[in-house]
Amino acid sequence: MKTRNYGPAGVEELIKSHIRDIPDYPKPGIVFKDITPLLKDSSTFNSCIDALAQRLSGTDFDYIVGIEARGFIIGGALAYKMKKGFVPVRKKGKLPYDKISKSYQLEYGMETMEMHSDAIEKNSRVIVVDDLLATGGTASATAAMINSLGGSIAGFAFITELSFLNGRERLDSRNIVVLLRY
Repeated sequence: MKTRNYGPAGVEELIKSHIRDIPDYPKPGIVFKDITPLLKDSSTFNSCIDALAQRLSGTDFDYIVGIEARGFIIGGALAYKMKKGFVPVRKKGKLPYDKISKSYQLEYGMETMEMHSDAIEKNSRVIVVDDLLATGGTASATAAMINSLGGSIAGFAFITELSFLNGRERLDSRNIVVLLRY
């Protein structure tokens, strides 16, 4: 599996210094990686988006698919930077039009994600974006919906990865971009 990680010297440490750990959230035993300090700091946020765009620059794709909610922020900024369309994937019950859905197991429960049934044209290539790769359940469910609409996965992009949860093993892609691994 081809993996492109990291980048210009110092980007990892800059990003890491702007991610705060929240212990026991959303339940005891989970350490939540909070990126809101990263988003608040314009220089760090810009460096993060630039680093993701740089790593994806050789990838042929049509759309960025962002996963609710932090994937909207990262994916929207990345779509703008790379001049690509943006497609949102939302939690169940949040989309107003005809939709498809996929349920999956999280590291701490079950979830269902949805996307509009006309969001991806047949033969479109997409990059799936979120802030964090943990177990890979959300990204894998998103990929399954994209594939069911006739699209294909050109890659995945994440700011951080909890590598001890082995999420990348659930993703059927050779192109997984991660800026920071824990």
